Amino acid sequence: MTSAREIARVVDEAHRGHWSTVLASTVRLTRDLDLAEDCTQDAFVQALKTWPDGIPDNQAGWLTTVARRLALDRLRRETTLWRKLPLLIEDPISPGEVEQPTDPLRLVFTCCHPALARDSQVALTLRLICGLTTREVAAGLLISEATAAARITRAKKKIAAAGIPYRIPADEELPERLDVVLTVVQLVYTAGHVAAGPELTRADLTGRALELAGLLVRLMPAEPEPQALLGLLQMTQARGDARVSEDGELVLLADQDRSRWDVRLLAEGVSRATTALQQGQGQGHGRFALQAAVSGLHVTASSWDETDWHQVVRMYDAMLISWPSPIVALNRAAAHSLVPGADLIAVLAELDALSNEVALKSYAYLSAARADVLARLGRKEAAVQAYDEAIGLTVNGAEQRFLRRRRAALTED
Repeated sequence: MTSAREIARVVDEAHRGHWSTVLASTVRLTRDLDLAEDCTQDAFVQALKTWPDGIPDNQAGWLTTVARRLALDRLRRETTLWRKLPLLIEDPISPGEVEQPTDPLRLVFTCCHPALARDSQVALTLRLICGLTTREVAAGLLISEATAAARITRAKKKIAAAGIPYRIPADEELPERLDVVLTVVQLVYTAGHVAAGPELTRADLTGRALELAGLLVRLMPAEPEPQALLGLLQMTQARGDARVSEDGELVLLADQDRSRWDVRLLAEGVSRATTALQQGQGQGHGRFALQAAVSGLHVTASSWDETDWHQVVRMYDAMLISWPSPIVALNRAAAHSLVPGADLIAVLAELDALSNEVALKSYAYLSAARADVLARLGRKEAAVQAYDEAIGLTVNGAEQRFLRRRRAALTED
């Protein structure tokens, strides 16, 4: 019999890898998000109890079967259920039907229905597609846990009240639904790229985001923004091995061994970004195409010192026009600080002004950027204070250790 500790580890990995697939398949059966989520959670609890006697070869299939069986049992006990449930599917589904590859994408589009508020769309998708805890959702959206919980609850109630269909939209509906779906997929990747907890990354979340981005490209091959997002994620993923040292510590792009980058994946990402930029000519480039362009400037430079920072800043200027976000403004200021001969006093003024933005009040990267500029200006005491702020706001253990090393280097001089 397998030990309890080993089973807990295996079930945790299964939860990370299969949560959204199991949930999406169960939603198609139940027509009810809360019921499907409850039964999916119960299936993982059952795994903790049952798998010590033998871990199934097809873990996703086992979990899906158990979740759907639990759901059917609940449905049979509710004699008035079909008069109460929201219609979340278009056609009846037989209880024995297996999951479909597009189920997670159906769930994303349901969560991102235009009847829902934008902030609720994002919070609900992060919860249901990724299985993120409310705390992790809150960290990803820079909001409090209470606010994240309220958004998720409101979204579920709205889906039930409005009878939002559980399907991929018709072709004519896709354009108005696309931007928020792309935003959510990028947030899923970000939640895995810098995970909440001791490890730097969560491969299940980055893998899920890449999968969803690929599905969107196949669904809308002529649209530049899905191509751009997939290319952006591929270029970021290609640098993954070089981003973590042998002892699990964070390595910034400036210090990475570029020979460790995944050349094949990098080339595919650059190709997709180029295609997206070509497709967008004449109609204005979207924000994902511009982000992909920035990433392309980084990865095609022969070294960090050879990066064309003037062009990077211009890309962020264009991005601020199509997407006037405080985070874009922060990224622009950080890039501006790296332009040869940059006026760091002016850059610091930009960063200080951004400190007044509500969306950045709990954003560790703002404090870290201020600390870096202050240190380069020789203002060590203020830099140490800014690093302390960044460390307090950071939820990732590897990033906290990195920031502490930067802080310690200032106090040792």
